[in-house]
Amino acid sequence: MEMRSFSDYLRSVDDAAFLNLFTARPDLITPVPPDIASLAVRACSSPSLARAIDSLNQWQFQVLEAAAALNEPFSLKSIVAITDKAASSALDHLISIGLIYPSDDGMRLPSQLRDVIGNEPAGLGPASVAKIKVTEVEKAPPEAKKVLERLIWGPPRGSVGDIKNPGPGVAWLLEQKFLVPLDQRTVILPREVAIHLRGGKVHKENFIAQPKLAGAKRNEQQVNLAAIANISTVLRWVEELLNFWADEPSDALRAGGLGVRDLKILSTHLGVDESCTAFITELAYLASLISFDAQDRIMPSNKFDIWLMQTPADRWQVLASQWLITSRVSGLVGRAESKNVAALGPELDRVNASKVRALTLAILNENQGIAPELASFNEVIAWRAPVRRNSSLQEELASWTLREAEWLGITGQGAISKYGVEFLGGEDLAIINQDLPKTVDHILIQSDNTAIAPGPLEHEISQQLAMMADIESRGGATVYRFSEATIRRALDHGKTGDEIKVFLTKTSKTPMPQPLEYLIADVSKKHGKLRVGNTSAFIRCEDTALISQIMNDKRLEILELRRIAPEVVICDHDATDTMRILREAGYLPAGESATGIMLTGPRSNRALTKPRPPRVIGEIEIPTEENLNAAIRAIRTGEKSTHKQTHLRQAANEALGALPRTTANETMDLVNKYILEEKSLSIGYADNNGAVTHRIIDPIRVSAGALIARDHATGEVQSFRIPRITGVAPL
Repeated sequence: MEMRSFSDYLRSVDDAAFLNLFTARPDLITPVPPDIASLAVRACSSPSLARAIDSLNQWQFQVLEAAAALNEPFSLKSIVAITDKAASSALDHLISIGLIYPSDDGMRLPSQLRDVIGNEPAGLGPASVAKIKVTEVEKAPPEAKKVLERLIWGPPRGSVGDIKNPGPGVAWLLEQKFLVPLDQRTVILPREVAIHLRGGKVHKENFIAQPKLAGAKRNEQQVNLAAIANISTVLRWVEELLNFWADEPSDALRAGGLGVRDLKILSTHLGVDESCTAFITELAYLASLISFDAQDRIMPSNKFDIWLMQTPADRWQVLASQWLITSRVSGLVGRAESKNVAALGPELDRVNASKVRALTLAILNENQGIAPELASFNEVIAWRAPVRRNSSLQEELASWTLREAEWLGITGQGAISKYGVEFLGGEDLAIINQDLPKTVDHILIQSDNTAIAPGPLEHEISQQLAMMADIESRGGATVYRFSEATIRRALDHGKTGDEIKVFLTKTSKTPMPQPLEYLIADVSKKHGKLRVGNTSAFIRCEDTALISQIMNDKRLEILELRRIAPEVVICDHDATDTMRILREAGYLPAGESATGIMLTGPRSNRALTKPRPPRVIGEIEIPTEENLNAAIRAIRTGEKSTHKQTHLRQAANEALGALPRTTANETMDLVNKYILEEKSLSIGYADNNGAVTHRIIDPIRVSAGALIARDHATGEVQSFRIPRITGVAPL
């Protein structure tokens, strides 16, 4: 078969070659093209070529640059001459993914590939139009050699003051055609001269092999212990975050996302820095565990309750799998140059984020037991993805991935864990359930108003205790601290002082200290003396002395209180804001309804709106082998159909010279014959007005006085009344 174009090359390859091509470039069959001509057009498009180039390592890209520096057609020998003998295997890969293709007279590049690589591959300028003898450049005067030294390794362009008076060195080079003027102030070094000066090579150094990853060796057992602790911690972080938002929802910014003040509050509550807090909020967002309600408040979605009922392994997998494929980058939050980037905001998407994340984890998986040094890791990343390294975020994305993988427990002490290996391999993660520390059902209350949980608490006990105390420190054992504010919080949730005492006495293996009993009794006694409702807001208290106290309290001047009765004060603030300000001033108000009933009870808010997880940008899923084979069959079938239609059109043009004329008996005999032989026919067919037209059809069957056939003009199965058929002729 003659091969003159990329389409001809694609028609010549077998199914195995198509399988390799579509595995490396899944965008070519998303959706499946109708035939090979359409496939060739898509494969030569700039977006598809850019994706394919992104998949190359540094040596493969160097060979591709060398090929782009040669005139077409070129040979393997010419590529090896300007690179290295190892170019042969790289060239085979470039051919297999359609970035180079063989033709009858040599190898060529698909159209537009040079535009995607750039007009100056490897820092080389354009080929010289004039004939030049490159060996004469050795005779250049010293001034000219200095100019060449600046241009030899690129960029090949240089500036001169005036092309008409350029100086002796540039003048000699222009005269010998070793420099070419582009305009009045710019000259360029031709490609042939640069390659000669580079010693007949395109690159200063050929990066044939991947650099070796350097790092500290880690003990496998210690790595897995650290990883399982990280898994336990990240699950607790997400649960604490969502329980906090269930209690006190945050308001989203007008532009979308979480404000800096709210991020700091969350950071203090969780006991981690703001970058980690942004990461945790993004995890919850990706897993659809949070939602924005109609008032733009951020709170848990109903999926959070479902998530809590799942096993730890399933909960962790939901978080980790979404993190792996997302195009969102939580590391952008808080950077000095990204002041307007907010957690949960719309500005966090980066197209290459998931590719860099997957590549980072793949390198860790290939080097198990090693905690890599960052500088060495960046060298390996640069070799594996040389084109994407042009992005200023390349190294930052890799370092953020290493940090986030540690937070998630994919790595432990910097090295990939067995959980990370199984996660990347798509295996069952039930081992997480077995390795997580067993939950405990008790606490140890101390004399300083703290309680120690000697391990992960059972879910129900953890929820109750979180309502009554704040976490002071985390680790193998968690320390909770009781305070006036935490006891008030439990009372706001509908607990009574006696219920709090009963729960703590039942749960603690140590006796309840007297100071804690007094604290609970004292707060219970004060709680609800002040009642706050909506007028905008009123404050009611049977203790007139307390009313007088808050009227004279300078800290409450912001409320602009007005006393309308000995026991009632009103203000223009909302009841919620009023209670918050009173609590910040040290008072213990409670909410009251319009009928005078004190409002207490669990306040576990859930968003009524459906969660809207962020979209994934720039990623195409790798199809299964079954889908790949189906795509190949569809393209092959489409190609056959195209050829068949071409031949049929040619035959039709010949047949349409005259309308076929047959008798009724001849018509039926020919129709029945060609139905059995499955051959196409040319027929004359009269319309409602008596006009006879030519039709090319594939007869299927005769039914109820009509011929059922596929009309080539429309591609649809139609019914042709036999009395209207004026004649039949085979094609």
